[in-house]
This record gives sequence, structure tokens and C-alpha cells, in this order.
Amino acid sequence: MGIRLKRVFEAPERDDGHRVLVDRLWPRGVAKADARIDDWPRETAPSDALRKAYHAGELGWGAFRRRYLAELKTHRERLRPLAECARRETVTLVFAAKDVRHNNAVVLRQYLEMLRK
Repeated sequence: MGIRLKRVFEAPERDDGHRVLVDRLWPRGVAKADARIDDWPRETAPSDALRKAYHAGELGWGAFRRRYLAELKTHRERLRPLAECARRETVTLVFAAKDVRHNNAVVLRQYLEMLRK
């Protein structure tokens, strides 16, 4: 199976599999029923300080990625079942960021793929 990424503003699809919201805050303008989220591990999202520093431009992508990976290591046991789930079925990491290439879901997918090995 595998791990996909999808913006929360895109309609859920049958082949999304297990949908996981990876943001600490619920996205504005999205009804919970419409998002069809199966899991929301808020504690594994970037810390408020890290998120705010990145959005304010105080950190570049590389620094954000390094710091977020360090935070994810402290949640290894919470994330291991999600990595295992991706072996059995499709897991879709759902995020609100506009930038689809530089966001926490991209980093989390890389980390989960490392845990799967």
C-alpha cells in the first residue's frame, strides 16, 4: 500500500484509505463530517513554536524539516502503528497548507516511510 498526501480542501475519495489529519489546528471552513478524518494525532504535528516560526519566515524549509524530524522522534511509538497501517492499506495524510511541497505532511510521510523499513 502506501502513504499519500492530500489537502483537506480536496474532496475525500474512496481510495484515500485511512485519512489522518496532520495539523495541530482544525482547518478553518472545513466541516468535520465533510473531511472524513479517521485519526487526528495532534501531538505529532509540529509544535506551536515551530509552526509559528516557520510561517513567520524565521526558519527556512531545511531548518523546519530538521527541527520537525527531531520532534517526530519523540513520538516514535505513537507513530509506529500508523506506519504499520500503511503496510496493510493506503494512508492519506491530510493537511491544510497551500504549499504542497513544503509542509509538515511531506516531512511526516518521509518519517513514516523510514519507520516502515
